[in-house]
Amino acid sequence: MDFKQLFTTYEGRITRKPFWIGNLILAVINVMVMGLASSNSAVTNLIAIIISLALIYPSICVAIKRFHDRGKSGWWVCIAFIPILGLIWYIVEAGFLRGTVGPNAYGEDPLIG
Repeated sequence: MDFKQLFTTYEGRITRKPFWIGNLILAVINVMVMGLASSNSAVTNLIAIIISLALIYPSICVAIKRFHDRGKSGWWVCIAFIPILGLIWYIVEAGFLRGTVGPNAYGEDPLIG
Protein backbone atom coordinates (compact mmCIF):
# COMPACT_ATOMS: atom_id res chain seq x y z
CA MET A 1 0.00 0.00 0.00
CA ASP A 2 1.38 3.38 -1.02
CA PHE A 3 0.70 5.60 2.00
CA LYS A 4 2.03 8.73 0.30
CA GLN A 5 -0.51 8.32 -2.51
CA LEU A 6 -3.24 7.35 -0.03
CA PHE A 7 -2.86 10.46 2.13
CA THR A 8 -1.71 13.17 -0.28
CA THR A 9 -3.80 12.93 -3.44
CA TYR A 10 -7.51 12.81 -4.06
CA GLU A 11 -7.25 11.24 -7.52
CA GLY A 12 -8.02 7.61 -8.20
CA ARG A 13 -9.90 4.93 -6.33
CA ILE A 14 -9.36 2.83 -3.21
CA THR A 15 -11.17 -0.19 -1.86
CA ARG A 16 -12.65 -0.59 1.61
CA LYS A 17 -9.46 -2.05 3.13
CA PRO A 18 -7.21 0.98 2.47
CA PHE A 19 -10.12 3.23 3.50
CA TRP A 20 -10.35 1.58 6.93
CA ILE A 21 -6.57 1.27 7.37
CA GLY A 22 -6.06 4.93 6.44
CA ASN A 23 -8.78 6.11 8.79
CA LEU A 24 -7.44 3.92 11.59
CA ILE A 25 -3.94 5.37 11.18
CA LEU A 26 -5.29 8.93 11.18
CA ALA A 27 -7.48 8.23 14.23
CA VAL A 28 -4.55 6.78 16.20
CA ILE A 29 -2.40 9.79 15.35
CA ASN A 30 -5.21 12.12 16.38
CA VAL A 31 -5.74 10.30 19.70
CA MET A 32 -2.02 10.52 20.47
CA VAL A 33 -2.02 14.23 19.60
CA MET A 34 -5.05 14.84 21.79
CA GLY A 35 -3.18 13.08 24.60
CA LEU A 36 -0.61 15.85 24.27
CA ALA A 37 -3.38 18.41 24.47
CA SER A 38 -4.49 17.05 27.82
CA SER A 39 -1.60 18.90 29.42
CA ASN A 40 -2.20 22.41 30.68
CA SER A 41 0.54 23.92 28.54
CA ALA A 42 -0.68 26.44 25.99
CA VAL A 43 2.18 25.59 23.64
CA THR A 44 1.38 21.85 23.58
CA ASN A 45 -2.29 22.60 23.11
CA LEU A 46 -1.49 24.86 20.16
CA ILE A 47 0.76 22.21 18.61
CA ALA A 48 -1.96 19.58 19.09
CA ILE A 49 -4.54 21.82 17.40
CA ILE A 50 -2.22 22.50 14.46
CA ILE A 51 -1.48 18.78 13.98
CA SER A 52 -5.17 17.89 14.23
CA LEU A 53 -6.02 20.49 11.60
CA ALA A 54 -3.23 19.14 9.39
CA LEU A 55 -4.87 15.69 9.56
CA ILE A 56 -8.02 17.01 7.89
CA TYR A 57 -6.45 17.03 4.40
CA PRO A 58 -5.35 13.36 4.45
CA SER A 59 -8.75 12.37 5.84
CA ILE A 60 -10.51 14.14 2.99
CA CYS A 61 -8.16 12.55 0.42
CA VAL A 62 -8.96 9.05 1.71
CA ALA A 63 -12.70 9.74 1.73
CA ILE A 64 -12.75 11.27 -1.77
CA LYS A 65 -10.93 8.28 -3.25
CA ARG A 66 -13.39 5.94 -1.58
CA PHE A 67 -16.35 7.83 -3.06
CA HIS A 68 -14.59 7.72 -6.43
CA ASP A 69 -14.51 3.93 -6.09
CA ARG A 70 -18.27 4.03 -5.55
CA GLY A 71 -18.61 6.05 -8.80
CA LYS A 72 -19.54 9.26 -6.99
CA SER A 73 -18.05 12.73 -6.88
CA GLY A 74 -15.73 13.65 -4.04
CA TRP A 75 -18.27 16.25 -2.97
CA TRP A 76 -20.23 13.38 -1.38
CA VAL A 77 -17.78 13.67 1.52
CA CYS A 78 -19.83 16.68 2.62
CA ILE A 79 -22.71 14.36 3.54
CA ALA A 80 -20.81 13.56 6.74
CA PHE A 81 -21.58 17.09 7.97
CA ILE A 82 -25.30 16.33 8.22
CA PRO A 83 -25.91 15.45 11.87
CA ILE A 84 -26.43 11.75 12.67
CA LEU A 85 -27.99 10.51 9.40
CA GLY A 86 -25.27 12.02 7.24
CA LEU A 87 -22.54 10.39 9.29
CA ILE A 88 -24.34 7.03 9.21
CA TRP A 89 -24.80 7.35 5.44
CA TYR A 90 -21.11 8.21 5.02
CA ILE A 91 -19.94 5.22 7.07
CA VAL A 92 -22.22 2.78 5.23
CA GLU A 93 -21.50 4.21 1.77
CA ALA A 94 -17.74 4.52 2.13
CA GLY A 95 -17.01 1.82 4.64
CA PHE A 96 -19.21 -1.12 3.79
CA LEU A 97 -20.49 -1.00 0.21
CA ARG A 98 -18.42 -2.42 -2.64
CA GLY A 99 -17.07 -0.05 -5.25
CA THR A 100 -18.08 0.06 -8.89
CA VAL A 101 -17.15 -3.14 -10.70
CA GLY A 102 -14.75 -2.40 -13.54
CA PRO A 103 -13.49 0.99 -14.61
CA ASN A 104 -15.48 4.15 -13.95
CA ALA A 105 -14.91 7.86 -14.58
CA TYR A 106 -12.30 7.96 -11.79
CA GLY A 107 -10.06 5.10 -12.92
CA GLU A 108 -9.61 1.36 -13.07
CA ASP A 109 -11.15 -1.01 -10.56
CA PRO A 110 -8.52 -1.32 -7.78
CA LEU A 111 -9.56 -4.95 -7.17
CA ILE A 112 -8.92 -5.93 -10.79
CA GLY A 113 -6.26 -3.58 -12.11
